[in-house]
Amino acid sequence: MTPTTVALAGSTGSIGTQTLDVVRAEPERYRVVGLGASGRNVEALVAQAQEVRPEVVAVTDATHIDELKARLPACELRVGEDGLASLGAEADVCVNGVVGFAGLHVTLAALGAGRRLALANKESLIAGGPVVQRARSTPGGEIVPVDSEHCAVHQCLRASDPAGPDRVARIVLTASGGPFRGRSRAELADVTVDDALAHPTWSMGPKITVDSSTLMNKGLEVIEAHELFGVAYDRIEVVVHPQSVVHSMVEFTDGATVAQLSMPDMRLPIGYALAWPDRIATPFGRIDWSQLDRLDFEPPDHEAFPCLGLAYAAGRLGGTVPAWLNAANEVAVAAFLDGALAWTGIPDVLNAVLDRHDGTPPESAEVVIDVDRRARQVARDEIDHR
Repeated sequence: MTPTTVALAGSTGSIGTQTLDVVRAEPERYRVVGLGASGRNVEALVAQAQEVRPEVVAVTDATHIDELKARLPACELRVGEDGLASLGAEADVCVNGVVGFAGLHVTLAALGAGRRLALANKESLIAGGPVVQRARSTPGGEIVPVDSEHCAVHQCLRASDPAGPDRVARIVLTASGGPFRGRSRAELADVTVDDALAHPTWSMGPKITVDSSTLMNKGLEVIEAHELFGVAYDRIEVVVHPQSVVHSMVEFTDGATVAQLSMPDMRLPIGYALAWPDRIATPFGRIDWSQLDRLDFEPPDHEAFPCLGLAYAAGRLGGTVPAWLNAANEVAVAAFLDGALAWTGIPDVLNAVLDRHDGTPPESAEVVIDVDRRARQVARDEIDHR
């Protein structure tokens, strides 16, 4: 069997390292031909490259480029955002595990080259949704989501073939509730960074973990689900499910609900995206039914976690409003992690920034990039004046 070639953007992050776990589990099936990262974690990147021996290594930060050239003489080195984005066209499937808005360039390059995109970068569809939709029309270009919730929906929708999307009544995205589930708004006034980073079920990077604690992560996933599956916002719901075993559900017009269940393990959706439309043979996330004694569900608390409602509002407004919100959220979360903003101040900043959106339409990737830049400045100004 000819191996599937894989390019991995964001290789030293959580998604990247777990993608390499999947490749190690099935080495005859996959061959990594490209690695991309910021380049700041030199030791991790060099270790990965020496293990998988890619043809190309791309870094966005050129600070350590001379050291990388000396230690990886057999690799072609590329520098900058364009270098990272170029990985999208290097392989049969590109895994986009880049955190933040920078992942948009990788997404557009992969789809524009007619490649399969294993997408773990939420911001590509949230900030650049209209632009990405145009790129998806490229012959061969397709998105298979890696986020556990959207991968679950993708799997559930297979149950409706060949009936099609008209038979989807609603999508139900599950949320763990994060570390603050059950607390009131007043009880959240003094939470610390360490409190917010203590996620009960998932191991993720700090930005995504904070987003999970505010439920902004789930709000962004609502926007992403709308963009991925073309389902109206009124038919996308969120339910809190603290065990994180039911990763999402799809209800069909005949009343049937199909759910995807597994133990929390991101290697399952990564493997699903790499193998699509097949499946891998390694059982990541297998459930021991003798140990799983309950599955709980409850509605989200919009008063304590207003970020979820802000995301719904931005999604319904459409255009560049989701990009504006996403950029402001990245700035607000960074300020919280730096100790410059209280946790409860995050939604307050986002609400104020949303009020200053100027109605710019999403005409091109360059426009979206400019909207992102301006929203970040508005958010910084709002934080500085608090």
